[in-house]
Amino acid sequence: MTPGSGLQAGLKNRHLSMIAIGGVIGAGLFVGSSSGIATAGPGILLSYALVGTLVVLVMRMLGEMSAANPTSGSFSAHADRALGHWAGFSIGWLYWFFWVVVLAVEATAGAKILEGWVPAVPQWGWALIVMIVLTATNLVSVGSYGEFEFWFAGIKVVAIGAFVVIGLLAVFGVLPGVDADKASFANLTSHDGFLPHGPGAILTGVLLVVFSFMGSEIATLAAGESEDPQRAVTKSTNSIIWRIGVFYLGSVLVVVSLLPWNDPSITKDGSYVAALNSLGIAHAGQIMNVIVLTSVLSCLNSGLYTASRMAFSLGERGDAPKAFARVNSRGVPMTAILASVVFGFVAVFFNYLSPDKIFLFLVNSSGAVALFVWLVICFSQLRMRKIIQREAPEKLVVRMWLYPYLTWATATLIVGVLVYMLFDTEHDGRQTVLLSLLVAAIVLVIAVVRQRLAAARPAPAAESPADKVSVG
Repeated sequence: MTPGSGLQAGLKNRHLSMIAIGGVIGAGLFVGSSSGIATAGPGILLSYALVGTLVVLVMRMLGEMSAANPTSGSFSAHADRALGHWAGFSIGWLYWFFWVVVLAVEATAGAKILEGWVPAVPQWGWALIVMIVLTATNLVSVGSYGEFEFWFAGIKVVAIGAFVVIGLLAVFGVLPGVDADKASFANLTSHDGFLPHGPGAILTGVLLVVFSFMGSEIATLAAGESEDPQRAVTKSTNSIIWRIGVFYLGSVLVVVSLLPWNDPSITKDGSYVAALNSLGIAHAGQIMNVIVLTSVLSCLNSGLYTASRMAFSLGERGDAPKAFARVNSRGVPMTAILASVVFGFVAVFFNYLSPDKIFLFLVNSSGAVALFVWLVICFSQLRMRKIIQREAPEKLVVRMWLYPYLTWATATLIVGVLVYMLFDTEHDGRQTVLLSLLVAAIVLVIAVVRQRLAAARPAPAAESPADKVSVG
C-alpha cells in the first residue's frame, strides 16, 4: 500500500516508464500540428522547442517536489503545503475539471474514427462503449490501468519512432522503394524562408501547440501507486528532455522536411498522413487513424485515472466529499472514479445536445488550465525548496537547475504566454483565457469562503475528566 493512504502500490516500474513516455504524446500532437505548421511554417519547430523547454523546466520543479514527497495529489498537495490550503483546493479542482472535459473531447474523437469503420453503431453509441470499457478497466485495479496504458503508450511510441526513422531515411535519400522527390531539408527554408509569416508567428504557434503537452505530469501522480515512488519520479523527470526532443521536435522536423510547409495536403489530410502519403506508403490514412485512436484511448484511460486520483487526494484533504477518499478491497477509489466518469458522460451528452454552446464553453473554460497548473508549480517550488532543505535535505534527490532564477524565468514566460493569449482573437486565445479565468475565479472564491468559514468555526472543546468516565 502507498504510505498514508488506502491506495495499492500496484504499478510496476515498466508501467511507470511507459506512462511517463506516453503521457507526453497526446492525440493533440497528431491532430493539432497541422494548424501549427500552416500558421508558422517551419518556424513551428521553434514554437515546439519553446514550449518543450517550458515543460522540461516545469517537470524538473515538479520532480524535485514529488521525489521528496510522492503523493497521488502531486502538485495540488505540494501547493496546499507551500502556498496555502486555498491553492491546493483551487488547482486540484481546476485540474480535475480539465481532465473530465478531456474525457468528453477524446471520447467524441475516438467515436468519430470508430463510426467511420463501423457506421452501423452511431457516434454516441461508440462514445458510450469506449467510456464504459475504460471505466471498467480503471475500476478493476490500478494494475489493470497500468497494463492498458503500457500497451497503448507502447503503440504510440513505436509508431512515432518508426515514423521518425522512415522519414529521416527518406530525407537522406536512402529509403528504398518510395517516391521521395519532395523530401529534403531544403523544405525548411526554400518556401518563403524559415519564418514565412514573420517572427510573431512563433508565439501564435505556441498558443496552438501548448495544450498538446498537457499530460507530462501524470507520471508524478501515478508514482504514488508504484513500487518505488522516488525512483519512478526521478527517472521520469530525467528522461523528459529526450522524450520531447524525439517525439515532438523529431517528428515535426520530419513532417516539414518531407513536404513543403504550404502543401495543401497538410491541412487537408493532417500533417502525419500527408507526410506518409508523400512517400507513397499505402493506406497511410488508415494507419494513422489506428495510431490516433490508440492515442485517444490512451488519453481517455490516463484522463480517467488522473481525474479520479486528484479527486481522491482532494477527498483525503477534506476538500471533496469524504467518499472520494474511500477505497475498496483492491485499493481502488471507486467513488472518485465514478464521479469523474459521470461528469465525463454529462459532457459527452452536451457535445451532442449543444456542441456550439455548452460544450464549447466547457472546452474553452478548461483550455488555459495547463498554464495555470504550471504557474502554480513554479510558485510552489520556490517555497517548497526551503521547506525541504529545512526539514529533510537528504530528500532533495532531484534539484531544479539555477534555483531560484530559472524558476522565476519560467513563471515569467508562462505569464507572458497568458498575456499574449489575451490579445489573440484569431485563434480564440482571448476567449479561452477569459473563460478559464472565470472558472478559476469561481473556484478560488469557493476556496477562500471555505477557509474563512473553517477559521470562524469554534474549535472543539477539550474534554473534561468527567466526560471521560464511562457509563456502566
